[in-house]
Amino acid sequence: MPRIALYPGSFDPVTNGHLDVVRHAVVLCDRLIVAIGVHPGKKPLFSTEERLAMVQSVFAPVAADAGCTFDCTTYDDLTITAAQKAGATIMIRGLRDGTDLDYEMQIAGMNETMAPDVHTVFVPASPGVRPITATLVRQIAGMGGDVSAFVPKAVASRLKTKFAG
Repeated sequence: MPRIALYPGSFDPVTNGHLDVVRHAVVLCDRLIVAIGVHPGKKPLFSTEERLAMVQSVFAPVAADAGCTFDCTTYDDLTITAAQKAGATIMIRGLRDGTDLDYEMQIAGMNETMAPDVHTVFVPASPGVRPITATLVRQIAGMGGDVSAFVPKAVASRLKTKFAG
């Protein structure tokens, strides 16, 4: 039975923190599905199509190098429902600090009650990427700051284009 993992998030934009989680996740599963949450009430910086393109271009080569099958998709329902629909038995969640752990433990407990066959796996962030958040990246880029230390090169280029003008 293949080990299928779902890594959910908004990925608005993809950061080096996300990339760090994916590098760890691809050795834990046979197939990794990165799922972009799409919520009508939220106004992301990047469109769903742009985020899918970023996810594919940044994460697919990492998965291929690890011998892991890679897919990306979107979802607009509960994350645990998206995991079940994808056939995932593993939910990947990145942790930067204790605040993340407290929040993610609550979600993992609720998810386990709703879907006991989907197991949450916490991936601790590597020290160099712990302070990175997509929110801070958007704020820095929006004010003309250099985000090249926080995002993959292709994403930095997309951010520069997005805020040019």
